Amino acid sequence: MVLTELVEIMRKNGVAGAGGAGFPSYAKLDKRADTIILNCAECEPLLKLHRQVLEKYAYEILYTLNEIAQAVEAEHIIIAVKEGYKGAVDAVKANLDRFPKASIGFLPEVYPAGDEVVTIYETTKRVVAPGALPISVGVTVFNVETILNVYNAINSSLPVTTKFVTIAGEVRNPVTLKVPLGMTYAELIELAGGATVSDYTLIGGGPMTGPIVSPSDVVTKTSNAVLVLPTQHSLISKKTAKIQIDMKRAMAACCQCRMCTDLCSRNLLGHPIEPHAFMRSATSGATKDIGPLINTMYCSQCGLCELYACGQNLSPRTLIGAYKAGLRKAGVKIDPADIKFDKVNPTREQRLVPMPRLTARLGLTKYNVPAPLVDETVKAKKVKVMLGQCIGVPATAIVKKGDVVKAGQVIGDMVQDKLSMPIHASISGKVTEVNDKFVIIEA
Repeated sequence: MVLTELVEIMRKNGVAGAGGAGFPSYAKLDKRADTIILNCAECEPLLKLHRQVLEKYAYEILYTLNEIAQAVEAEHIIIAVKEGYKGAVDAVKANLDRFPKASIGFLPEVYPAGDEVVTIYETTKRVVAPGALPISVGVTVFNVETILNVYNAINSSLPVTTKFVTIAGEVRNPVTLKVPLGMTYAELIELAGGATVSDYTLIGGGPMTGPIVSPSDVVTKTSNAVLVLPTQHSLISKKTAKIQIDMKRAMAACCQCRMCTDLCSRNLLGHPIEPHAFMRSATSGATKDIGPLINTMYCSQCGLCELYACGQNLSPRTLIGAYKAGLRKAGVKIDPADIKFDKVNPTREQRLVPMPRLTARLGLTKYNVPAPLVDETVKAKKVKVMLGQCIGVPATAIVKKGDVVKAGQVIGDMVQDKLSMPIHASISGKVTEVNDKFVIIEA
């Protein structure tokens, strides 16, 4: 398959990154890539879906990676997976002989192994420079479900209308479901047998980086998990704390022990992000050295500093995130020539954070149980399909109230000449509401 054809197929069928920020996948196709990496790190505690999907669809995923590699003329395909994901590893091994470009790259059982920059280093030993994209080192990274969506688009012209989501935590039957885009999190909790506690709060995504969400929020192309935790759980308290209080606590208690920096996943790869130095500058008001403040631009927001490293239970990630957002809003940009880039820390391997230890530190070990994959699309009576489900310009609704639509029909057109993607109806039914944010369809 030629590159232009593959780009059009992925664009037309609305294939975006099935996790993270939802980068439009067609925009990642680049002939500068000599290596394509499949990211099956399952980066955060309690998430299950990527290893489950890879185990069930290993051939389809390898086939699609091979198509992508041929289109961009890449020489290597690496399946980045943890050795402990035995079912997924065995499924890949059973199909490797059909795809000579492909090999397995085992990732350590650490957090955040699924960070693109970390995944690339662990599998290729190439270091992505601060602020640079993976393509700068000749690599393109896709996650598992994204590639399955590309397979469906190539072979069946199926647009992205569903999402695999793991429902875990305080639910009766933890499970991974295939659900139409636009279902509410409340509906997913009921499909998992309902909550086992009356007073709970939801995290949308992984416990480290996922935000607090509402039961009325809906599934999008980037939804990976819904975690149900007691409202009094320490993780919920941390995520709901007021930033003004976080700053005052930092001013009162940060002792400059450096643990946040010593365990920082990007700092260990040589990036100039030093959480302890930022905390010193931000809490003292000193502006003589603005380096630690500007270097917040290189934080990956993995959360290790505040959810694992800090013995004072302070919040460097939260404060860095707020400062980083302020710099971007102010239009601050950094010349790559000004970036000081060190070598990989020689003690890096001794400072990696084991996933079991992180899970225990977060108070989540009791919830780390199987969540079996149910690979049959859940039927929904009503969906609220968001028009902005990826980085870039949201789609523009092309249906009106009262229209009857079929599942897979385009209801939001992409904005031409912009980083944008079309949106498709996830169920068949009647459009009951339309605005510039979403389209509601009732079956």
